[in-house]
Amino acid sequence: SYEQCQATADWLLSKTQVRPTVAIVCGSGLGGLAEILKDPQMFNYSDIPNFPQSTVHGHAGRLVFGTLKGKACVCMQGRFHLYEGYPVQKITLPMRVFKLIGVETVILTNAAGGLNQDYKVGDVMIIKDHINMPGFAGTNPLVACASNRFGTRFPCMSDAYDRELQQLAFDVASDLGFSDFLREGVYCVLGGPTFETIAECRMLQKLGADAVGMSTVHEVIVARHAGMRCFAMSLISNRAVMDYDSQEKANHEEVLETARQRAKQLESLVSNLVARLKPDNNSY
Repeated sequence: SYEQCQATADWLLSKTQVRPTVAIVCGSGLGGLAEILKDPQMFNYSDIPNFPQSTVHGHAGRLVFGTLKGKACVCMQGRFHLYEGYPVQKITLPMRVFKLIGVETVILTNAAGGLNQDYKVGDVMIIKDHINMPGFAGTNPLVACASNRFGTRFPCMSDAYDRELQQLAFDVASDLGFSDFLREGVYCVLGGPTFETIAECRMLQKLGADAVGMSTVHEVIVARHAGMRCFAMSLISNRAVMDYDSQEKANHEEVLETARQRAKQLESLVSNLVARLKPDNNSY
């Protein structure tokens, strides 16, 4: 409820002097992004009123406040997923809390399987659009959200991912020499926790998805509903198995190892992206 989100926001604001305008959500194995915040104040999810608990290996389960390149930020060191058993409204609660504490821009990261056959493990895909597969069956975080206190009942999603921020990311990547592993594509979310079958991967590829994962989309829907700008990117941590003769098998350990290898470059990309946001409206 709005009241629960407000109570959580009030609790956080009473515990820290940081007033973040940027929120960063760390995906599997990418929690090191939170470690680069200066003067960090950390809150375990278990201590925050109304917050769910992170149950996935590779997700520390902490909310970290601090500054990054002079910008006040809050960082989720671990997120929540449908497969952990939470209602979709619960896993997206942090987005509404962020709105209530003053966040204007949300940067989301995840680890994903590469459906696009041109992608390599270790590539980073800037998300330009998404396919909300659970949403086809009615699993949408805005279901039963009749109040307009956060946003309109029927929000537009054709502009879910901010195009200016996408271009800024490409500019930053070029300056850092990262262009050779940067991609742009469509992310498809599934419920998990199982990795996809070969038939499912083939279907998703035909639908136009370049990468597949188990997060991010629901958070983006709620963030956009609340009026925040969104930028998201996927670390391609494994190639989706598309061939019945293949001996490859997707596994979570591979996801974490790929994240570990690419972590420093992702930290550099995100920190330089944040550095080039203007303080007035987080545009560039």
